[in-house]
Amino acid sequence: MTDRPLTLMAVHAHPDDEATGTGGVLARYAAEGIRTVLVTCTDGGCGDGPGGVKPGDPGHDPAAVALMRRQELQAGCDVLKISDLEMLDYADSGMAGWPSNDAPGSFWQTPVQEGAARLAELMRHYRPDVVVTYDENGFYGHPDHIQAHRITMAALEMTTLSPKVYWTTMPRSMMQRFGEIMSEFGEDMPEPDPAEAAALAEIGLPDDEITTWVDTTAFSGQKFDALAAHASQGENIFFLRMGKERFGELMGMETFLRVQDTTGAATPENDLFAGLR
Repeated sequence: MTDRPLTLMAVHAHPDDEATGTGGVLARYAAEGIRTVLVTCTDGGCGDGPGGVKPGDPGHDPAAVALMRRQELQAGCDVLKISDLEMLDYADSGMAGWPSNDAPGSFWQTPVQEGAARLAELMRHYRPDVVVTYDENGFYGHPDHIQAHRITMAALEMTTLSPKVYWTTMPRSMMQRFGEIMSEFGEDMPEPDPAEAAALAEIGLPDDEITTWVDTTAFSGQKFDALAAHASQGENIFFLRMGKERFGELMGMETFLRVQDTTGAATPENDLFAGLR
């Protein structure tokens, strides 16, 4: 045993991603005295600009958007009591199929080994006991999420560290409920084409394959407020339309797939730090 605090490192693609999938665990473990480190890979420059101006539209300034989102990210980190924020500051690649995917300097165009080397340096510095990122598909196919997964797994191979490693996921039972929930809040979703429908059906995991269920209900208010801190992207953050009370009822459980472990902690588990304390 050492005096070094237990440390959680979450590797995310954009400002606001930290709150959506891991806001609950970041807030919970910070409250428990665990050091929480957030690595944000891109500058978020492909987000909405002031007044909701969209990427590619007249008046959209990626540099100005990135600066605005950096300030929002810090505000969100303050809400979640995140100990340390590290930004790799790669250019946001945009959604799959956007021209920005191919832009020189975008995260998607960055060699994996280059990004991984930078992340490995941070891992050596913080020595995380738990690392959280996305699965191979970036949860839903976003290029920057996929790249965040790739550099995280490559960075781990570059170090001598052996943390518990988790990928964010969602139970299929909850995915099925989302259509009903969105209808409840008046969201009229267009019928996806067969290819999109098949892709959506692959998001998340069957409930019995999820290894880790962390109850963060007590911190759902912080999670909501952290999402709300990303005010410029509010049009894209469906969860904010629920209101804090309904949000807390629906978003109090965060789920993960454990993919690396040396503790032997039994699964299913209810704590990312099971076997470490």
